[in-house]
Amino acid sequence: MNNYTEQSIRDIVSAQRKFFRTGTTLPVAWRIQQLKKLKAAVTAHADEFVQALSEDLGRSEVEAYLCDVGPIIVEINEMISGLRRWARPERHFSGWMCFPSLITKVYKMPYGVSLVISPFNFPILLTIGVVAAAMCGGNTVVIKSSSKSAASTAVLKRFFAEVFPLEYVTLIDGGHDVADMCLSQRFDKIFYTGSPAVGKHVLSEAAKNLTPVALELGGETGNWCVIRADADLKDAARKIAFFKLTNAGQICININQIAVAEEVAEPFMEELKRAFVKQIGEHAETNPEYPKLITAAAYDKCAGLAEEYRNRIVFGGVGVRETRKYAPTMIYPVDIHESIVQHELFCPLLPIVPFKDAEADELMEVIADREHPLAMYLFTKDMKWANRVMQTQQFGGGCINEVCIHMMVKGVPFNGTGHSGMGAYHGEWGFREFTHPQTVLKGSTFFNLSLREHPYGGETGKKKLALLRLFER
Repeated sequence: MNNYTEQSIRDIVSAQRKFFRTGTTLPVAWRIQQLKKLKAAVTAHADEFVQALSEDLGRSEVEAYLCDVGPIIVEINEMISGLRRWARPERHFSGWMCFPSLITKVYKMPYGVSLVISPFNFPILLTIGVVAAAMCGGNTVVIKSSSKSAASTAVLKRFFAEVFPLEYVTLIDGGHDVADMCLSQRFDKIFYTGSPAVGKHVLSEAAKNLTPVALELGGETGNWCVIRADADLKDAARKIAFFKLTNAGQICININQIAVAEEVAEPFMEELKRAFVKQIGEHAETNPEYPKLITAAAYDKCAGLAEEYRNRIVFGGVGVRETRKYAPTMIYPVDIHESIVQHELFCPLLPIVPFKDAEADELMEVIADREHPLAMYLFTKDMKWANRVMQTQQFGGGCINEVCIHMMVKGVPFNGTGHSGMGAYHGEWGFREFTHPQTVLKGSTFFNLSLREHPYGGETGKKKLALLRLFER
């Protein structure tokens, strides 16, 4: 039970704005010091994070470290080593039109007080990782964490209160009412991770104060994985099984549905069944290593949808409501126009859509007509086709003959477009997301030309026009 009010949240934002205006967060050396403090604290509290992830999502220690704790440390290391270079002001030649003022600089200025709204599915990674980007940019941070992942939120609240003063980083817990109280305040930057539906609400509230927003969304119509007839089926199945098992499918970049060439559909599904059994056993729903769905409502939604397709379930289709574990479930065949493949599932269900391999381009046209996904995965030996698809289809990011690990590559951006998000982060892209490029020209008081000044008529005007045409061509 929280005791937040509009006034108490306004006071938190006001205290952070006052702290930001002192200029304390501006020096790069100070920011690096805070990032090092953050990294040391993450390492020290790793066991607490792992335990909280087990309570909230049933994650094993290995999966918790692989997906939440480890990536944070790698991310912060990249920021510590790169920040001085990223924050260095750019120096530009102003151009002859600006003569005699020849030098212009672009400063990377923090926005100020930022609001980070984090989700339940990766509550540690997608809170601390985004907060680190905001700190890297020189901002203060108010965090609104998910009420669904209660154990992780409780640990994070203690964690931030122990490591940083409240006027620098503050975590606010609570439900949607508290989130709305946060959104009613005037922030300088908002970063939201979650569903497109809530993303629209965040954007609408931010518009009232013209606050710039970054949205990291799951994609309204889900992420596709396309298996061509020439694909290495065993390799594809192994990777897909690993990915779908991770966090029980509760991942924004996870495979929502598979389109498989009908020529290889049966052998592919046999390989996928074998891969699931090899990795998690025949009864995932009772395996202690297998994660659980976040709430009873999420379990009921998953199980209810599975019942609608009961006669087409070819693998899985069982669960234990008491533990909220539902086995990875393959549904085949599914038509590309059915509702189950037109919205994000966020659970272990895996609809499989057959298509004629010769009609792969037509398949991609249907996908392109829907809302842009956050991720796209292709399995094929036809690199010419795959490269063409990846360069013409609109989505956040993806892989050819691989899954998910594009988001772990250093130096590259992560996020979607349209209904799968806006903005980008990770490493330098996170620094850019939380800073504003501020252009400053250094003027000269000597040798100023009167070219831009009146008069514009007569012979003087003709001479000025001739010079303008000379300079501006």
